[in-house]
Amino acid sequence: MQRLTDRVAIVTGAASGIGAATAHRLANEGARVVLTDINDEACSATAATLADQGGDVLALHHDVANAEDWQRVIDTVIERFGRLDILVNNAGMGDILDIEQTTIEDWDRTIAIDQTSIFLGMKLAAPHLLASGHGSIINISSIFGISGGFGTSPAYHAAKGAVRTLTKNVALLWAQRGLRVNSIHPGFIDTPILDSVRGTEFETVMTDLTPMGRLGRPEEIAAAVAYLASDDASFVTGCELAVDGGFLAR
Repeated sequence: MQRLTDRVAIVTGAASGIGAATAHRLANEGARVVLTDINDEACSATAATLADQGGDVLALHHDVANAEDWQRVIDTVIERFGRLDILVNNAGMGDILDIEQTTIEDWDRTIAIDQTSIFLGMKLAAPHLLASGHGSIINISSIFGISGGFGTSPAYHAAKGAVRTLTKNVALLWAQRGLRVNSIHPGFIDTPILDSVRGTEFETVMTDLTPMGRLGRPEEIAAAVAYLASDDASFVTGCELAVDGGFLAR
């Protein structure tokens, strides 16, 4: 399927996991993909694999919490490709502290990376996405942007919840201007971040809490991103799409 032929996409946090899977899916659907991450080596390796498969791709260093970095990335994309059609705000971080353990420094860092970064990306990319005619923003939130989780990670929950409502807010602003904005809320996904807990009680808890009885795959999130990025979703904006194996249906 080539739903995204010649469209240009930025995927943040594209070095591995959901971001890498998303870059692969968008490239396979015909998009020219800019992969960004702070992990330059892994990001370049992912881009090289896509290039070997015939993809028109570019890897860039990118601190998503930094406005100057965002502007540099966007300027580079426009200089290289002449347009921007799709923005996938995927980069993020998590923590496992509760509110009593969380320092203000912990809080500020998580909010900057998981929440402020998405504000910056949408704000600075908006002129180009609005000019696209097929503009689409997909913000990767979390099931913990909708639910209270386990009573830990307050900064993560606060940030992901903010992403959910921020998405709806700007979707309304741009609803009649050709730029759609949606959020995806992954459940427990089998990415390298879970390597340290494989085979442990924590992994069992995650699968037990998922009605489908398994972890999700990064490719399943990527498929949802590709749908929302494409004209198949031309009447979809302000949506929160849970890809969670039924977690939020309980």
